[in-house]
Amino acid sequence: MKNRAKLTGWLFIALAVILICIFYFYPMIQALLLSFKTGAGANLHYNGVDNYKRLFSDKTFFTAVKNTFIYLIIQVPIMILLAMIISVLLNDSNLRFKGFFRTAIFLPCITSLVAYSVVFKYLFGNDGLINLALLKLHILAQPIQWISDPFWAKVTIIIAITWRWTGYNMIFYLSSLQNIDSSIYEAARLDGASAVRQFFSITVPLLKPIILFTSITSTIGTLQLFDEIVNITKGGPGNATLSISQYIYNLSFKYSPDFGYAATVSYSIVVMIIVLSVLQIKLAGENK
Repeated sequence: MKNRAKLTGWLFIALAVILICIFYFYPMIQALLLSFKTGAGANLHYNGVDNYKRLFSDKTFFTAVKNTFIYLIIQVPIMILLAMIISVLLNDSNLRFKGFFRTAIFLPCITSLVAYSVVFKYLFGNDGLINLALLKLHILAQPIQWISDPFWAKVTIIIAITWRWTGYNMIFYLSSLQNIDSSIYEAARLDGASAVRQFFSITVPLLKPIILFTSITSTIGTLQLFDEIVNITKGGPGNATLSISQYIYNLSFKYSPDFGYAATVSYSIVVMIIVLSVLQIKLAGENK
């Protein structure tokens, strides 16, 4: 009877396991094997670890890594802090129209990646709404080259991805805040703790598992950044905003197709994700 119950359980998950193996693990293994090959199109042959040697001498790859880590180091902390602050404000029982504000802030993350990127491209163009508004308010004497200047192009990308993904992370914090017993905050208020003290002494420690989760998922998402770069700046000016994912696309479809080396660059992202995830878990002190 016990073996029959186990068999029944396996039958329920068999289809899912088969599909995951076919569409996830098989492509991953094939991509790993591909990273040891070279050649054009389907005329590929094994070349050992030459692709990995090439990776460590590829200046364009290191430029893409540098740009991606700039987005990661600046944007992810800003986004997570904003998401936490907004979630605390929206969790206030005295706030009116909470449903409207929650929907409005969450809405960007369900919009089309291409559509919102194109909108941002025109908003931050030389004659875009942002420059026009800043000029009208006499904040600027001349338009900022948001798209064509290397520094401001990075700023534009950071603003865009922060706008899109802050609401997504906010939902996780908001759901966690609603599971915190309100009596904890009441006791803190009776002890004279200010709102700021409550935030850092109660809210942040209790949200630690969610902070770790959103940090890891945001890190993974930023390392895979592609749509915003392609649709807003196209990696320019020069390679000033080039991301690792866009470089993989260029190697596969824009330059002379080099699928073997593109797979090698792809696996560099895998290594970065593993290393950064382990570091974040260790820093957070999570043992499980």
